[in-house]
Amino acid sequence: MRSAAGEATRPDSRLVPPAAWSEVGADAGYRRARLATLTALAIMFVSSVAMPAIGLGVEQRLPWRILGAAGIAVFTAGLGWALWSEFRPGRSDRTRRRASIAFVAASVASVPLVGPLGAESGAWASWAWLGAAVVGAIPLLAHGTPAAIVVVVLSVAVSAGVAWANGGGVVEYVVVTAGIGTSLALINGLQIGLWRLVVQARDARDALARLAAAEERLRFARDVHDLLGHDLSVIALKAELAKRLAPVDPERTGEQAAEIQRLAASALAQVRQAVHGYRAVDLRDQISAVEHVLRSAGVHCVVRLPGSDLPGEASHLVPVLREATTNMLRHSRAQHCTIDVDATPGEVRMVVTNDGVAERAPDRYSHGLRGLADRLAEVGGTVRADAQPGTFTLTATVPVPA
Repeated sequence: MRSAAGEATRPDSRLVPPAAWSEVGADAGYRRARLATLTALAIMFVSSVAMPAIGLGVEQRLPWRILGAAGIAVFTAGLGWALWSEFRPGRSDRTRRRASIAFVAASVASVPLVGPLGAESGAWASWAWLGAAVVGAIPLLAHGTPAAIVVVVLSVAVSAGVAWANGGGVVEYVVVTAGIGTSLALINGLQIGLWRLVVQARDARDALARLAAAEERLRFARDVHDLLGHDLSVIALKAELAKRLAPVDPERTGEQAAEIQRLAASALAQVRQAVHGYRAVDLRDQISAVEHVLRSAGVHCVVRLPGSDLPGEASHLVPVLREATTNMLRHSRAQHCTIDVDATPGEVRMVVTNDGVAERAPDRYSHGLRGLADRLAEVGGTVRADAQPGTFTLTATVPVPA
């Protein structure tokens, strides 16, 4: 039986970063990727829908102009819903299927409404451009090559039928729908494919974090069982013995009660030691996690650590490191930072410097660091912030008993 589980139960902070870092680093990049991809696709689809709208100006027949505008509006609404369902946070497959069905229905409804728009005497191939938008939306609608081929063939066939029925140029309609639509599908497919890779990477990261947390809980439960199982079993047996001896031998009953008290105190001390070791976080591991987060957020980070092992008191600097990192990412525009840690026989010193301060001003970070200064003061440590033109430096120290 192990007397302490400090090292065994120490969580791997590289697998389970703090929630604030996750939000600032990975989730911020996720949101930027979603916004960039959604904007690029929206511009692409708006351009493709704007082309059939030219037919509204070309069409001379007022009824068809009104019906054409309604058909373009319905098609745009269906396309917008399908696009948003792909990028909506917390999307589900059921919602995406509904949006795809709605878009297909809107596309079908647009054929009789937009088909005659501008088609008289070949003035403008309005529905051919909508057909190109349908083909361009294949990455949203179809999953797999057979389904994509079916969409392309149906769109080109409908476009040719619309041209034939309304006196337009069949070749022109087919070229617009097939040629422009295929180009849109390739470009949009690349954008959506990259986006889905981002989603898969984010889901994998979340699954890894949940798995690591579950493993830590199981490992801690095993350690607590190892610590308490034997002592509690002995306590139960001695309590039963004391109960039997109480009527006949009060002196031995008192001895057993004293032994039970000693075992209980020992078990309590071991549990406290295990929990303390579980909560203790290694400064090197945290710096490694911080370095990864900063680089993923576009901040070049230089870390200098001593070659020897850091004393246990260095763990008191971890909250300061987290606060400095979170403030750097949330409230500054830092591009470079350095993290220097120096251990001497009397103290451990950590200096975090970044270039995110544009001018000398009242320290925006001092309010958050005030609580950290109070916490370090309990162990004799200090925190000092210094804002200079173009740089912000945070220095924290904790004493190391001889």
